[in-house]
Amino acid sequence: MIIEKDKNRFMYIFKGLSVIFMYFFISLFKYAPFNLLHINVQDVNENLLNIYNMTIEIIMIFIITSIYEKELYKAAKDLKKNHKEYFDKYFKIYLFGLITMIASNIIINTLGGGLSDNETAIRNEFQSFPIYTYISSVLLAPILEELIFRLAIKSIIKNDKIYILVSGLLFGSLHLIGMPLNKLFPLYLISYSSCGLAFAYMTSKTNNVLTSTSFHFMHNGIIMSLQVLLLLFT
Repeated sequence: MIIEKDKNRFMYIFKGLSVIFMYFFISLFKYAPFNLLHINVQDVNENLLNIYNMTIEIIMIFIITSIYEKELYKAAKDLKKNHKEYFDKYFKIYLFGLITMIASNIIINTLGGGLSDNETAIRNEFQSFPIYTYISSVLLAPILEELIFRLAIKSIIKNDKIYILVSGLLFGSLHLIGMPLNKLFPLYLISYSSCGLAFAYMTSKTNNVLTSTSFHFMHNGIIMSLQVLLLLFT
C-alpha cells in the first residue's frame, strides 16, 4: 500500500529521486560542518563522532518519513492487518536469501577470501562501541536502508523485475565500496545482495516497504546478537 502504481507517477518519481539525492549528498558531505569550523574529524572524540553520525541518520529518517508520511501510514495499517500472512508467506523468501548469503560466504572462505572491508569495519566498531553499533545496525540501518533502497527506488522503477534487480544489486554494491575487483568480487556481491533481493521481492509483492523493513530488523538483530555472544564468550 506504498506506491499507487498508476496514479501521480511523476510525483512518486520526483520523491524517489529527491530522497536518493539527499541520502548520497548527506552521506558524502556529512562532515562538512567540521571542515567549515576547521576541525579535523580524526581529532574528534570517537564517542562524540558516533553520536553525531547517529544524529545524522535520525535526521535523514525523519526527513524521508515526512516525505512519505501518507504512504507509510497506509503501509502501517496494511501491515497491522496482514502481518501474519506476510510473515508466513515471505519467511521462506528471507531464508532463501540468508542461505544464499551463507553459502556464498562459505565459498569465499574456502577460496581464501577474507571478510569484506564493510564487515571488518563493523566488527571492529562493535568491539570498541557495542551499544552504538547495535543501535545503529539493528534499529536505524534497517529503517534508513529500506526507505532508500526499497521505497525510494520503488517510487522510480515501475517494472517489478527491474526494480528487484536494481534494488538488490545496488544495496549489495554499496556495501562493497573499496573492495578490489578481483575474481571473488562476484561472490561478495552475491553475499551482500542476496538478502537485498529478497527484501525487494517482498516489497514488490506486498507493495509495502514495512514488510521488508520488519524482516530487515530481524536479520540485523540476529547477526548483531551473534556478535554480542562472540564478544561475551571469546
